[in-house]
Amino acid sequence: MKATEVNLLTFLEQSSQFVIPIYQRTYSWTEAQCRQLWDDVMRAGGDNSIRAHFIGSIVYIAKGQYQVARQTSLLVIDGQQRLTTLSLIIESLARHLGDSEPLEGFSAEKLRSYHLLNPLERGQRRYKLVLTQTDKETLLALVDQKPLPQDHSSRLHKNFEFFEERVKELGEDVAPLCKGLAKLMLVDISLDRDHDNPQLIFESMNSTGLALSQADLIRNYVLMDLDPAYQERLYNEYWRPMEQAFGQDAYGKHFDGFMRHYLTFRTGEIPKIRQVYEAFKSYAQREEHTSVDFLLAELYEFATHYCAMALGNEKEPRLAVAFRDLRELRVDVAYPLLLELYNDYAKESFLLDDFVEAVRYIESYVFRRIVCSIPTNSHNTTFATFSRFLDKERYLESICAYFQWLPSYRRFPENREFKRALRERNLYNNRTSYWLRRFENHNRKEHVPVDEFTVEHILPQNQNLSQAWRQSLGEDWENVRETWLHTLGNLTLTGYNSEYSDRSFTEKRDMEGGFAESPLRLNRGLGKLDTWNEDTIKDRAQRLSNKAVSIWKAPLLSPEVLDSYDFNVSPRTKTYTIKDHRHLREGSSTRHLFEKFRKEVLAIDPCVSEEFLKLYVAYKAETNFVDVVPQASGMRMVLNLRFHELNDTKGLADDVTNLGRWGNGDAEIRVSSVDDLPYVLGLVRQAFEKQMDHGEEQE
Repeated sequence: MKATEVNLLTFLEQSSQFVIPIYQRTYSWTEAQCRQLWDDVMRAGGDNSIRAHFIGSIVYIAKGQYQVARQTSLLVIDGQQRLTTLSLIIESLARHLGDSEPLEGFSAEKLRSYHLLNPLERGQRRYKLVLTQTDKETLLALVDQKPLPQDHSSRLHKNFEFFEERVKELGEDVAPLCKGLAKLMLVDISLDRDHDNPQLIFESMNSTGLALSQADLIRNYVLMDLDPAYQERLYNEYWRPMEQAFGQDAYGKHFDGFMRHYLTFRTGEIPKIRQVYEAFKSYAQREEHTSVDFLLAELYEFATHYCAMALGNEKEPRLAVAFRDLRELRVDVAYPLLLELYNDYAKESFLLDDFVEAVRYIESYVFRRIVCSIPTNSHNTTFATFSRFLDKERYLESICAYFQWLPSYRRFPENREFKRALRERNLYNNRTSYWLRRFENHNRKEHVPVDEFTVEHILPQNQNLSQAWRQSLGEDWENVRETWLHTLGNLTLTGYNSEYSDRSFTEKRDMEGGFAESPLRLNRGLGKLDTWNEDTIKDRAQRLSNKAVSIWKAPLLSPEVLDSYDFNVSPRTKTYTIKDHRHLREGSSTRHLFEKFRKEVLAIDPCVSEEFLKLYVAYKAETNFVDVVPQASGMRMVLNLRFHELNDTKGLADDVTNLGRWGNGDAEIRVSSVDDLPYVLGLVRQAFEKQMDHGEEQE
């Protein structure tokens, strides 16, 4: 490696050509980075006390250890974003100057001849900077002042327009810009391919400029060290089609996420989003990957599946609608499972009808848990490990069976729990347009475009209700409004929201376009009602919740079928109750202490569940966080965390690490008095929060 400080304009003038290799990311600077560079150039040009402004380094590969004075094309390892952006500034200035030369060396002809073009060369050798793919043709068209290609780089185009506007604003006073460009300095770093490791150097550059995405690092890792012809073939056959499948904007936003889901599916482990590259390297180095072709072919295949599901590229109508519903629910964590299901569907080993039904079960599982206020922190683990339990000889049945077997904190809410929560909880602004659309269009062959409608509160949101509304709701109208305003029974869709305003129910019913004339299924029956009050809200909620269980279906396999599966979650073992614990008999002092404790621990969070086992009582979120062993003189509790993690200022807990005890965990507490419960519950909450934090780590 050899590094030299050099003036930017001299550097460009002496260079023959910089080529961005195909494995590099495309141009990705946003207006924010462009504005920062512009401000730096203008500040340097407008301040005579600033003699130079450093803009970083340009790293490139040469066959030997020499500088750009040697006339050869050089492969850029780091610096393409700055080189490209500065080329845009220079071209913008050249167009503005025309035939004028406000400072020596700054005319349109000289700027292009010295810094953008090699005038005596032909073909691609004519250009100082050659980018890749879409970027390449767009930059060449700009430098040649020709119309942009139809499929041009939107990022290059937008940034060029940004600089054109900035230069135009200068008018005739372009001297600060010219002086600023003349003061730019960089470090010219030439690598020797025979002695330097470009990939390691490339990775080390990730902390400067616009941070490289995990996908950028992966692409370079796969392609950088290959023979150029082999490299180009792989890029054109696999990587470029993947980029095109995602599209220019979506590639940058979604490709890292896809790689995370793909690796989760392949390894069963969930890499953190910032560690996807390291996880991929580990996966790619396994022995079974005998060729880069195999790896890239599979990536391309699964990327196509992902784009169908996550980006709306699906052509099959029923799947397209089902995937849209999942996207609206933002069920990203389900993609590791869905990638496997889709791949089997694509290979015709999973029937279309079964695949659609499986997607709908996933949707139902997530939506029911949202409605029932069950935290989502276990979804990652649930879907990452789901495929271990699939029986592909009875594919859909095994999916249903596993959903039914999921225990406590990961449970698939049953109909009764779902309907109760759906009727009673605040649903406004909780994916309202999604679930109202699902209600309206369920089993419709001709879907209603509900996006053209708005959410309507039948009982208005205005706190200052009219006298007519107060009379309709009764003496307790304030409480009725507070309880039921944002609930299922009071929410609907309309195209007449502004016309309805805060009118009385009968006015909303009878006006032109009112409920009596509404063609929407959601508004059926409203035109026949004489009033709107707590009873009618509850009646409508009951009717809609009954319908909901057929929209968001729960799997229902017989006990005999379930017994044929073994998921090692033991929900069908012998069921115990409080009556099986002799120290918890009615009237005992331990029973009194236990009842006080269970009331408080169940109130910690709606996700907490209670399970009576033969020798102790388990309180669970994702799994047990505290186990209670009833005793004659009180309770022995085991907290599921390491002893050193417990903040126990009173020193009540004992370290039972590696000691034989009933319960899960390393910290044991004995409680015999109700007076100790407030402090003990604080310790219990630490175990609960530890488990919740662990679940969220993967998000």
